[in-house]
Amino acid sequence: MSVDIHHDTDETGAYRSGFADLQRRHILKVAAGAIAVSFADIGLALVPHADTIVNLAKAAKPSGLYVSGDTSLSALNNGAEPSSSQDAGGGAYGTWPRTDRQWVAYEWSQPISTDSIDLYWWHDGQGIAAPKSVRLLYWNGSDYVPVQVRQSPGIMADRYNRAAFAPITTTRLKLEFEGDGKKSAGILQWKVYSAGPVPAFAPTVVAGIDRSMVIGAQTHLAGKADWLQRRKGDALRWTKVSGPGDVIFADAAASTTHATANRPGDYVLKLSANAGAKDAASTLNLHVVSPPPAKRLDVVYTTPYAINSPLWNARAKALIVNWIPHCIAYCERTDLTDGQGGLDNFIEAANALQGRPHAPHKGYVFSNAWVHQTMESMCIALMVDPQGDGEIADAQAHMRKTLERWIPIVLAAQEPDGYLHTAYTLSDRIAWPKRWSPEHRGDHEGYVAGYFIESAINHHTLTGGSDLRLYDAAKKLADCWVANIGPGKTAWFDGHQEMEQALVRFGRFVNDMEGKGRGDGYIKLARFLLDSREGGSEYDQSHLPPERQYEAVGHAVRAVYFYSGMADIAAETGDRDYQSATMSLWDNMVNRKYYVTGGVGSGDTSEGFGGNYSLRNDSYCESCSSCGLIFFQYKLNLSYHDAKYADLYEETMYNALLGATDLDGKSFCYTNPLVDTDRAKWHTCPCCVGNIPRTLLMMPTWTYVKSDDGVYVNLFVGSRIDVGVVSGTRVEMVQETDYPWKGAVAITVNPSEARRFSVRVRVPNRKTSALYTSEPEVQGLLRLSVNGKPMTPEIDKGYAVITRKWRRGDRIELELPMVVQRVTADDRIDATRGKVAVRYGPLIYNVERVDQPRLDLALSATPLNAEWRPGLLGGLTVVRGTWTDGSPMLAVPNFARGNRDGGLIPEFPGKQVNVEYAPGATLAETGAKSANQQASRSPIPRRGRSLVWIKTA
Repeated sequence: MSVDIHHDTDETGAYRSGFADLQRRHILKVAAGAIAVSFADIGLALVPHADTIVNLAKAAKPSGLYVSGDTSLSALNNGAEPSSSQDAGGGAYGTWPRTDRQWVAYEWSQPISTDSIDLYWWHDGQGIAAPKSVRLLYWNGSDYVPVQVRQSPGIMADRYNRAAFAPITTTRLKLEFEGDGKKSAGILQWKVYSAGPVPAFAPTVVAGIDRSMVIGAQTHLAGKADWLQRRKGDALRWTKVSGPGDVIFADAAASTTHATANRPGDYVLKLSANAGAKDAASTLNLHVVSPPPAKRLDVVYTTPYAINSPLWNARAKALIVNWIPHCIAYCERTDLTDGQGGLDNFIEAANALQGRPHAPHKGYVFSNAWVHQTMESMCIALMVDPQGDGEIADAQAHMRKTLERWIPIVLAAQEPDGYLHTAYTLSDRIAWPKRWSPEHRGDHEGYVAGYFIESAINHHTLTGGSDLRLYDAAKKLADCWVANIGPGKTAWFDGHQEMEQALVRFGRFVNDMEGKGRGDGYIKLARFLLDSREGGSEYDQSHLPPERQYEAVGHAVRAVYFYSGMADIAAETGDRDYQSATMSLWDNMVNRKYYVTGGVGSGDTSEGFGGNYSLRNDSYCESCSSCGLIFFQYKLNLSYHDAKYADLYEETMYNALLGATDLDGKSFCYTNPLVDTDRAKWHTCPCCVGNIPRTLLMMPTWTYVKSDDGVYVNLFVGSRIDVGVVSGTRVEMVQETDYPWKGAVAITVNPSEARRFSVRVRVPNRKTSALYTSEPEVQGLLRLSVNGKPMTPEIDKGYAVITRKWRRGDRIELELPMVVQRVTADDRIDATRGKVAVRYGPLIYNVERVDQPRLDLALSATPLNAEWRPGLLGGLTVVRGTWTDGSPMLAVPNFARGNRDGGLIPEFPGKQVNVEYAPGATLAETGAKSANQQASRSPIPRRGRSLVWIKTA
């Protein structure tokens, strides 16, 4: 990016005195966010001058009494220049939810002289505001004492607040402040100005984020070296500290450059800089891996199948008989005053296209999404064999009639060229003059289009291609996007990712159905949409180009949809930089920001990720983020042929998503905290309602993948599934198991004709995240046989490989170890320190107050035992133990939590919390909050009904 900046400096290039408002000239506004540009960013050297005033904070080490998980102390002096008190794009320091007296301090390695500071207070419009009182103290060698104030620091918003005082010489400054009892305080920048000679300090050096890299790729280094006064001869340099191979830097003397490595392994890279004889350095870790296989695995599409599992039969029935019909009913309601915007928007859009009178769009700009999701859920539910269950058969008959009624209504809202988005069709052309314009990135054009395209895939597999209405309409919609967006056409990226993964999924499907590369254009467009993401904010992951993103940030649903699309493109194109970024993002998320339940999104930022190891138990873990995370892990499984990704999506499915609806299928969870659970019939923002069933019921896709030479068994679910053609013949796979309650699994392989191929059976590994350790350790198989003959298979990438000539009826029998485990977390996670979670097989457990009067006791060291309870919650395995007072402890699977509270289920939660669900949207739900993209700062009160993490003795 090229930037022209005017600096108010003297002839030496140094700051002049009296520059309190210089920061206003250092802001560059871009379409999707603001980027702060500092002198260091453009490599400007500062030369000492007689009247130079220097910001000494840049050489200080910050500390504080408390810092909230989504903020950092380093933001205090990182040089970012805010454009307003709501501009936390360059980072922020905050104390939410504390409202009491707090402090932050700076410490220097040698004495400095100062007589003034500047403070830029953070106001996020929610729970962060300026404090009611401020006091500045300095270290006199034995104690902190107040400065002699000449000008008290103000608490004004949208500006620096100057404090002046009698000159002091010290090595420490301390800023004390106190909230108003209702809101917490936060700071965007704290500057400290020199008074007199400036001592020589080593530069402040930051190497950057730890990351992964695939051999053949380059890693993009964006280090930073900041000098108080840069002199001739001051320089910086990248070097390799350790690692098994050679590292080549494109320009080792530039803070921003790229590097390559020639051997797999763990490396440490160092950025060093000097200020005269004073040196400083910072390192980052680089994990280098071999590239994935040249060819990805093939998708097993969801086609008609049967479930024969006590657990999954009950869950599928609840979704089919109760939850999906509930979604249908709410999508058809026209009287909703909250969470509205269903089928009626399509009816009105058709009226508008026909030139008839029409009503305005209802609800959020993306409200088409829950109609498309529900339509796809119906298609998948109709592929589940009712096996004589009258209630399921009746519900499916209702769904068939509903689809026949809905499809013409939805298609009538499609514009002649294929474009489909009722919010645009019904909008005022003055407010929204054209499609795909940068000021409308928040209007979810690709988000809703992507869900429609995905629904067409499962409608096609439901009908076996005999009904092409949705399939043809989806091609028309995708062709509309291809015709208008791309190189030499409109440049575009959507504020909420979804179209990217939908286009790849659809492109693969079209290629499989039609051949001749008919779907390649859709995959190329997905790549273009991803490549176009830059110049925006972390909130929607547009702050950097995709291949330069190495940390999971921002809105969690947008993030995992984005990463899923990136994984798709990495698999389809073999792009090494995409592969490296995808692996870096996966590693950062799974090993630093991942809940033991398999959920993501702490809620420290707006519906999103916090910092590393910031995993509060009162988490957000939106159900949609679990859906997207399953897709992301699944795509990596396709790419790398590695069972660990299936281990992870099994964990997310059982613990974060399976309980997203209650056991009866009559309410759902928008968020899935590890302390208590709030269920609802609908929601102010009902984006999850159809996403949950469409993901859970896509069982054939999650259970199997295949290659040219075999089938991969990823999940263990009693079922009968046609996996398609393997080694030239159609193959049906039949599983018999009571997993996850028991470890015995029988798999019958039924090829239409005898063929030689491999069946690879996942061997579960419960240690897939570095954050968690389970005791006792459980691994491997207890036994495995083929047609009754025991064997010891080769284990390859987590799969037991059985290669032979398979004939119909050949039977694999295996047993997985099922042991109760105590799980402890990385000590860097504050919320789980001194606590333990309970696991049995893939299941994480939850203790509820309905089973024991107190949850604040510690769990004793006595053995934990699994016990089958047929009469509890439809039949499940509980874990029994004792509390330290000797009373019995009973835990139920996390997915079964919150089904015995007996409390009133609200209909429309969402407005009770201060969350912006559609920042930047042209249309928003009536009464919704104004966009600010910051975290919800109003904590939901938790009554201690249930929890995952238990105190230890």
